[in-house]
Parts: sequence; structure tokens; C-alpha cells
Amino acid sequence: MTGPKRSQAHMEEHQQRVEDEPTPNSRRDTPRVSAPPQALEGTALYVHLPFCAAKCHYCDFFSVPDEGQDIDGMIAAILREAERRAPARPATLFLGGGTPSLLSAGQLKTLLDGLHEISGWRESAKEVTAECNPESLDVDKARCLLDLGVPRLSIGFQSLDDETLKLFGRVHTAAESFRAYESARTAGIEHVNVDLIYAIPGQTADGWSSDLGRVLDLGPDHLSAYNLTFEEDTRFKRWLDRGRLEAAEEEVELEMFHATRDLASSSGLIAYEISNHARPDEQCRHNVNYWRNGEYVGIGPGAVSKVAQTRSGNPRSISPYLHRIRGHGHATEWSEVPEEVARVAECWWLGLRLKEGVDPAEVAKTASASEAAIEASVALATRLVGDGLLDRSGDRFHLSDRGLPLADGVAREFLQRLSQDTR
Repeated sequence: MTGPKRSQAHMEEHQQRVEDEPTPNSRRDTPRVSAPPQALEGTALYVHLPFCAAKCHYCDFFSVPDEGQDIDGMIAAILREAERRAPARPATLFLGGGTPSLLSAGQLKTLLDGLHEISGWRESAKEVTAECNPESLDVDKARCLLDLGVPRLSIGFQSLDDETLKLFGRVHTAAESFRAYESARTAGIEHVNVDLIYAIPGQTADGWSSDLGRVLDLGPDHLSAYNLTFEEDTRFKRWLDRGRLEAAEEEVELEMFHATRDLASSSGLIAYEISNHARPDEQCRHNVNYWRNGEYVGIGPGAVSKVAQTRSGNPRSISPYLHRIRGHGHATEWSEVPEEVARVAECWWLGLRLKEGVDPAEVAKTASASEAAIEASVALATRLVGDGLLDRSGDRFHLSDRGLPLADGVAREFLQRLSQDTR
């Protein structure tokens, strides 16, 4: 099927392994890693706020329970990192995590005002989004975010079944999800995304269609619907390995995948990416930039950046992050420039998730790739057209109807086979 969740603001975390404790590279005696290149004006900006009310059992993103944490101190550290690394006049701003809506009104004001003083985002960003969980989003919080310049909210419903929410480790109910949505609309939020997960153990295709229909009846502007995956180093993966959980059958998951596209389309939300559906002009610009393999700067613990051809990342742990900020003004733990073939393959596997597909000429520019590398990727794409997994329209390649639910397998073809073909 379509593979692991690629939620709002989390595309970049895919490049890092899960890590709750400091690695050797996080220790104080480790040689300093230089900050990556400074991003150009207009580069996308992502801010990772790692605090949650509780850690979800399926989640492999870096987050920690907020109890006992120094949230004010983390905000101060994030702003210090932003002074060093945030791009001027970012085109998009995304507050992810974690749970940004968990912050108080005063903390949100300190963070967002501080980011504006540093980057001028309020005068430049064409899209500003904050991720929210139902238990921490009411009318006052939504209005606070809107007044501070955040007109787009992404609300994590995840499921409409309270027992499933408990299984997930969520601390809200389905009723609270609906109240949070109504709170956002009452506050005047005009752009709302709803996040859902399907292919849950024991879930039926009819049950999923019914739940999805209830959410679509709300009239969201954007829907992110992901099949449940069992990521390494998560409680769900351990439960799966021990037989406590059983993954959904592939045929049922495929039925849910197609039902999602059909129901969303009938409600006016078009699948512009494998798992993301939007009304016209409501696509998530920030995430589209990820799928086009564009440049972005991530700040906060666990955040990853791509500036020019340099990839870099911060520690996925609180103490090492704060130590690096205090010592260096930035928190870069690792930095690398992938080889040409890896850059080309990355453009293909990300870009093919989009309905617009991939233009090899754009890959050449984005990956700073040679003609030989592009020709090799086109040859591989052409073979996949012959296999019925891709279609070609003019210069662009797209996943075929057969290839859509097999997107991860197609991605592996580029990530593994392209490297072999260019040796």
C-alpha cells in the first residue's frame, strides 16, 4: 500500500531515525558540527514544538509528554536558533510537533511575535499553519492563533471511535474532535485540515466509509487520510511483533484507499497527493514544497533542513538540543550532501506522490544533476511505464491507477534500482 504517514510538517523527519536518548553525536565531547548554509529569502520555515499531552503509540516523530517540561525555555531556545538560521521573509510557515496548540496564548504570542521580528513572516508567508489536537483547541485558542496570524489549522481527529483513540494513546474523544472543529470555525478559521488514520486493526471498510462521511459532512477544506503503519521503535510495532495487534489485510486496506478517494472527490476534495485531498486552491503549499523536494529550514529539536543540496538535522532529544543552542547558537547535529544519484532518486520518489507527477527537467534543476543521471532516471521511469506502474503525459511521469496503491514499491525502484543502474 501507500506506506507510512507523511503528515503536515513531518516530511523532513522521515530522514532521521527515532531516538529518545542522546547518541554519541549528541555528547558534549563530540566535535562541533558547523551550521548548514544560510537559506535564501523566501525559503519555507518549519518550527518543531516537541511537547504533547501524551505520546501516541503509533508515532515515531520526536515528541515528549509536556508534564514537567520547561516550555518557556524551549521557546527561548527556538527563537535563538531562528536568529541564526531562519530565512528572511519565508514563503510558508508551519508550526508542527508535538502539539503546538498545547501552548498557552502567552507562549504562542512570544513564539510568533519573536519569529516575526526575526524573519518578517507576517509580511511574506502565503500560508501559515499550526497543528492542533482536539483536547487543546477551543474557541479562545483558535481565535488567539488567528489574531497572531495563523489562518490555517490542521486538527488531528485520527479516529471517530473512542476505543480506537484509547488504543492509539490519544487523550481526546471523538466528541472533542467535533467540538474542536466547530471551535475553529466559530473563531473565524477559514482553512481547516482534518487528519485521519485508516486500516486500523479490526476496522471494516464500511466502518471507515461511514466515519469518513461524517468528517466530510463537516466541510473541511483539506483532508489528510493515512493508512496505519507500524514504525520501528514504536509501541505499536512492538505490539505487532508480539501478536497483540494484527495489521489490516491488504485487500481491505486497498478498498479503504479507493473509498477515501471516491468519497473525498464526491465532497469536492481532490487527491492532489496520494494521501492528501483538498478543495481548489486549498492544497497545503508547505507540504507540496516537500514533495517537490524544495528547500526548507527546520528549527527545534528533531527538525531537519534542506538548503541547496545540504541536508542537516537537530538532535531528537531535549537536553542535547538545548546544549547545542547554548553553546553554538544552532543545534545542527549532522549535515551531509547526498550523492547525485540519491538526489535524483529522492526527487522521483517524492514527486511521484503528487498528482502533477515528475518532469525530468525539473529534477535536473532541483537535484543539480548531470544529463547522464537524468537519462538513467528517465530510462527507469520508462521501464515502469511498460510495467504499468507509471503513465506518461508529455514530459511528465505519473503513477498509474495500478501504481497509486503501490507507491512505496515504485519509490524503492528509484531509491535502490537507480543506484544499481548508474554504477
